Amino acid sequence: MDTSLFTTQNTKNLKNEKSHVLIALFPGQGQINPCLHFSKQLINLGIGVTLTMSLSAFSKIKKLPNVEGLNFAPFSDGYDGKFQLSSIDDFHMFYSSVKSHGSKFIFNLIQSNAKNSTPFSHVIYTIIMEWVGLVAKKINIPSTLFWIQPATVFDVYYYRFTDYSDYFKNCDGKNKIIELPGLPPLSPIDFPSFVFDDVESYNWAIKSIKRQMEMLSSEENPRVLVNTFDALEFDALRIIKHVTMVGIGPSIPSTFLDDNTFRADMIEISSKNYMDWLNSKDKGSVIYIAFGSYAEISSQLMEEIGHGLLKCGRPFLWVIREGQDGDKIEDKLSCKDELEKQGKIVSWCSQVEVLKHPSIGCFLTHCGWNSTLESIASKVPIVACPLWNDQICNAKLIQDVWKNGVRVNVSEGGAVESDEFTRCITIVMGDGEEGKELRRNVKKWSDLAKEAMKENGTSSVNLHAFANEILLGHNEY
Repeated sequence: MDTSLFTTQNTKNLKNEKSHVLIALFPGQGQINPCLHFSKQLINLGIGVTLTMSLSAFSKIKKLPNVEGLNFAPFSDGYDGKFQLSSIDDFHMFYSSVKSHGSKFIFNLIQSNAKNSTPFSHVIYTIIMEWVGLVAKKINIPSTLFWIQPATVFDVYYYRFTDYSDYFKNCDGKNKIIELPGLPPLSPIDFPSFVFDDVESYNWAIKSIKRQMEMLSSEENPRVLVNTFDALEFDALRIIKHVTMVGIGPSIPSTFLDDNTFRADMIEISSKNYMDWLNSKDKGSVIYIAFGSYAEISSQLMEEIGHGLLKCGRPFLWVIREGQDGDKIEDKLSCKDELEKQGKIVSWCSQVEVLKHPSIGCFLTHCGWNSTLESIASKVPIVACPLWNDQICNAKLIQDVWKNGVRVNVSEGGAVESDEFTRCITIVMGDGEEGKELRRNVKKWSDLAKEAMKENGTSSVNLHAFANEILLGHNEY
């Protein structure tokens, strides 16, 4: 395939740029917008950016942002949007295909740009894209990881796959408190998925993270850009002495940071009548429920959420995506008709637009990092219902460290029951002291996030220093 056909802007205007950066991201909705916002920040510093991702994501984007200095270079991953998940092993096949096709494309793209007098001076890549760093190393181009999860989660993985690997392997007590240098006390239920598993049983994503941490531990003074800000994770950004972590976030498409139109979505919004519905509701009265762009929650969990909503009696806006299995919502949710008398169910929405709406008083979320940062930015407290991976650790931070939300408790049978959802929603939206404290805390973090992104704020200063030293050639390699 002649992938040059897909480059969406002419790169001649970059010939006079001091720096031209290639940013490579995994083809998923959760990675696109953080990278877009980050790209715009670099462009504002006079650095040209080319974003590369596979066609499985690129072909689904409904509207591309048009900014001078930003180019797109998508590549075929062998599926090109036609990937269908039938078993967990299919993810490994998809990742392997992205890696094999992407490695060849990025290698050729770097060489082609060099021949055309628009060379890349630096490569930046996201989580589970560690192979991009190896491609860059092969061509002697410096590269940097852009970590789009919390710094705390990075620390956990770094400990797990370097100096503390034996400690994790020997930890089997469910209720045991685990203390790692610089991190809050954690129990096994607070860690990202798979960290206690045998290495041979890891899924493809964790194997990629393991390779990433091993790569960083073997480098001399590696830098990692992190989608967080100093006030939120001051210690977590500094406890790994071998790695220089640079907080440059929050990289989210929020109106308090940037123009809300500067984003790209793979899922189409069929109607925006939910905004009219929100306009009819009182301030802080609506529960917003969404579980991100990846996860498909079980029928059992949906039922428990639904009955919990009915018990609390508050209006809600609930995003229930259409699954790959083709099942209708009413097939998964027996109380759908009753629920729709109380609230509104939609297949997708503009989350940033919803969260900033004054009627929203609570966000019931899976605690994906983008959703967590967007809730902080929008001053909306959280009911945390993590499903897997970093979401579990994020929920711990939300409840016990930042105290901007409450986490649902899981029963001994492994389920979250409807009464637990009702309890948490009542706390977050109620007039009790605990709810008031949560709202005070989320306002505090929101104000600190805004400060971080101002011209002289910590994240802006950090990124400017990184760009000045590393990307604009004021440091020799």
